[in-house]
Amino acid sequence: MNTHDPLFWLVIITAIIALSFLVIASAMIAMAVFVNRAVKSVNRLEARLEPLMTRATALSEQGTAIAVQGRQIAEQFNVMSGHLSTATMHLSESAALIKDEVRGIMALADETAEMAHEKVHLVSRAIDTTHERVMDTTEFIQRKVIEPAREMAAVLAGVKRGLEVLVAPSPSPINSSYGDEEMFIG
Repeated sequence: MNTHDPLFWLVIITAIIALSFLVIASAMIAMAVFVNRAVKSVNRLEARLEPLMTRATALSEQGTAIAVQGRQIAEQFNVMSGHLSTATMHLSESAALIKDEVRGIMALADETAEMAHEKVHLVSRAIDTTHERVMDTTEFIQRKVIEPAREMAAVLAGVKRGLEVLVAPSPSPINSSYGDEEMFIG
């Protein structure tokens, strides 16, 4: 073929266009594979978070139960101290016996307060641990899923724009000559 022949250049241009379509098709297949991998990663992460959320719910229920027990103990302690006050007012002759009872109640109150203090620390540590894990998981999702998804969206927007440019209709040819005033851009 002769390079001055228009058919030669038409064949070259057609080959370039076909090659471009092959490159675009392979890029789209690669993007589909990456999106599929990202979806699988998100599903695995969701499966890993499920037990953590279950444990957090169980810890919350335990904390509620501990709070209810603490309230019941406080109510019982209030009732007992009221009875003891009444008994000391009416039974001054049995002061020694009442003192022994008060000492026992105070020891019980100290033990109860100490136990409640330990339970509060236990719940506090559990909540702190759960919070740290949730924050770590959130950061992991941000780094491994959301940021790559944003990048993928930007790439897809660029590909879409490129396809719009490639598919856009060609400009109409200029059939008439323009005067100097018509050619002026200002």
